[in-house]
Amino acid sequence: MRGSATDRTPAVRGRSLRTAGVVASAALLLPLLGAAPSGAQAPSASGAGSAAGLQHAFASAAGTYHVPQSVLLGVSYLQSRWDQHAGAPSVTGGYGPMHLTDARTALAGAQHHSEGAEDPRGDASRPALVPTAKVPEPSQLPARLKTLTKAARLTGLPAAELRTDPAANVRGGAALLADAQKRLGKTLSDDPADWYGAVAAFSGADDTATAATYANDVFAVIRDGAERTTDSGQRVALAPEPGLEPDAAQLRKAGLRKAADGATECPATVACEWVPAPYAEFGDRDYGNHDLADRPKDQSVDAIVVHDTEGSWDVSLKLVQDPTYLAWHYTIRSTDGHIAQHVKTKDVGWQAGNWYVNAHSVGIEHEGFLANPDAWYTEAMYRTSARLVRYLAKKYDIPLDRQHILGHDNVPGTTSANVPGMHTDPGPYWDWQHYFTLMGKPFQRTAGAKGDLVTVAPDYAKNKPAYTGCAKAGEACAPHGSGAVRVHTAPSDDAPLIKDIGLRPGGQDSTIDVNDVGARLSTGQQYAVAERQGDWTAVWYLGQKAWFKNPKKQPTAVAAQGLVVTPKAGRTDIPVYGRAYPEKEAYPADVPVQAVSPLPYKLPAGQRYVVGQKVAGEYYYATTFDTTPHRVVRGTDEYYEIQFGHRVEYVRAADVDVVRVR
Repeated sequence: MRGSATDRTPAVRGRSLRTAGVVASAALLLPLLGAAPSGAQAPSASGAGSAAGLQHAFASAAGTYHVPQSVLLGVSYLQSRWDQHAGAPSVTGGYGPMHLTDARTALAGAQHHSEGAEDPRGDASRPALVPTAKVPEPSQLPARLKTLTKAARLTGLPAAELRTDPAANVRGGAALLADAQKRLGKTLSDDPADWYGAVAAFSGADDTATAATYANDVFAVIRDGAERTTDSGQRVALAPEPGLEPDAAQLRKAGLRKAADGATECPATVACEWVPAPYAEFGDRDYGNHDLADRPKDQSVDAIVVHDTEGSWDVSLKLVQDPTYLAWHYTIRSTDGHIAQHVKTKDVGWQAGNWYVNAHSVGIEHEGFLANPDAWYTEAMYRTSARLVRYLAKKYDIPLDRQHILGHDNVPGTTSANVPGMHTDPGPYWDWQHYFTLMGKPFQRTAGAKGDLVTVAPDYAKNKPAYTGCAKAGEACAPHGSGAVRVHTAPSDDAPLIKDIGLRPGGQDSTIDVNDVGARLSTGQQYAVAERQGDWTAVWYLGQKAWFKNPKKQPTAVAAQGLVVTPKAGRTDIPVYGRAYPEKEAYPADVPVQAVSPLPYKLPAGQRYVVGQKVAGEYYYATTFDTTPHRVVRGTDEYYEIQFGHRVEYVRAADVDVVRVR
């Protein structure tokens, strides 16, 4: 992993369980971090801001509150990987290494599907869907979103200090763990194995399966150990305890509920609950909030779309259960990684704003906000999501790459009119490198140093492009690690950014707004090299030569190999599409023919773009609550999905030649 090359990732021996009746740990399917270094710095009496300060802060807090240091380190790792994020809150209002939550400001605002111009169905054969469900006002914050207030009471420290001082934050976390241990009637034992129940309680989960999953993950970290250089440049180490067997039976006495399984489609290593979205008719022959199908029998599932909710867990679950709203397949909670499934994967969710992509994808929402209040996502959420994606990828034979695992911000508009309104989550702060590393597929060099393709792979922690608009339009965002890279018209930081004529039909310049994807590469995406000059590399992007800084000492992209398309000989340029269209002759008489509508872009002769997959022109006609008239129209015309700009697009196979580049 380029974003945290100092992490170690051996196999893990723990396993988390979904069922409430059994909570003993077994083997996790994903890697965790490995043994502590033999030369790790010893704790000192210095503050948390010095080289050994954070390590000392854990030791000091553990001693003060009589919590085993390994337990404190393990819990913190699963929350934040020991990062401080300069005191900025997470996407759900969690602060510091212990992710102490104070989410009063994080619950304001509407769900992102309720904002902007995107039609989440993205189907031109029926009227645009404009969600009108009223976003519920949270009457009371759940306890899991106000742990900082409790920590302030237990420690006597001011809330502001718990937010901004990492040592105080760690003390707050230790106090919460000790309090949980006492409430369970347990002694403040020196043996980490005696703290299983307290760790489960720290998660804030209200069901047994989620609490067990969280605790099992923490104890897996403790067993295998970890070491890491944090975002503040500090080295923190957790020595491995390979023989540790926690007392998982403690959880049976915690009085937590049993989550409704409902034959969920989830891996055995996560906590997954069935919270169904209604397929219901209402009004004047209208219905919602998804479409029934029989995938993969009638249509392939070849993509997974990653979203963030732009709202809280509780609000998101209320909205997805509203038949007048819209539905996605899964939602993942920030604090503990709990999963709710709403739609069977055989059915089509209204989630990505492009009907072709909807018909061939599974949508996963993550509790959080792209820009407000800040940016970072918990490790518990990343790990649970990675397990779910890997499970779905195996189930449907989906390649684990960025041509198939898309952000909502990578989904194209179906027509020119749709392009400006497409959504931009999960945004530039989603750590794609870490996410794919958890899936066992880190982005690495696969060709010679001067290969003709590149994979975008900046060092997430060190890559901090300036953004505006996180809190207020035009206002600078706090500096933050990012997986995004900007592209310019020339090899200079002062050169204008690449223009996106689809996003801005009037030809206006791209901006550095956090929601502006017009001139942005994203980690894991692949592009064909057009030219190199010194520390700068140019790639083909939106029909243009796009330059980004790529110095040898701190590269933002690595050499790759793969397939590219280029216009057939004799073609000046070829059209680009937002979906793969069946030809007119493929439509049966009872299905209206979809007009083929190119996007405003052109792919000029001599340029090359990386291929994601080859697909048949296809259209799922499903406009009625009664499924009897539904049809899958499948043509003989074929298309290539390509990485054309920040978003993927499609070109007709008949218009291009395919070339393998090494």
